[in-house]
Amino acid sequence: MKIQQSSEDYLETILILSKRLPVVRAVDIAAETGHKNSSISVAMKKLRSLDLITVTDAGFIYLTEVGSKMANSVYERHTLFTEWLIKLGVNPDTAEDDACRIEHVLSEESYDAIKNYITKN
Repeated sequence: MKIQQSSEDYLETILILSKRLPVVRAVDIAAETGHKNSSISVAMKKLRSLDLITVTDAGFIYLTEVGSKMANSVYERHTLFTEWLIKLGVNPDTAEDDACRIEHVLSEESYDAIKNYITKN
């Protein structure tokens, strides 16, 4: 399943927050991303409709199995590219921003080739 970049970013944010917080709520996502609560609400409704997250009656947000796989994939790409660019001498803030763009547009085949190259060298 291919989803929009913004949806991938929200899944990644939920994953990151779930590692830091006991539970993730829409307000946590808003605080992390700087987006308005109304934007987060719309995004979470879309992710729910795609069965990528579940939301409890108390408002706690959890990744589904599929959502978790997607979030971990995006996060792995982001981490790999950020670390690689920093090792190449790119400013960490720039590396972070560039990695965020690269992670969404690169094909699986190209990503796997780059990952294999990076991990062997």
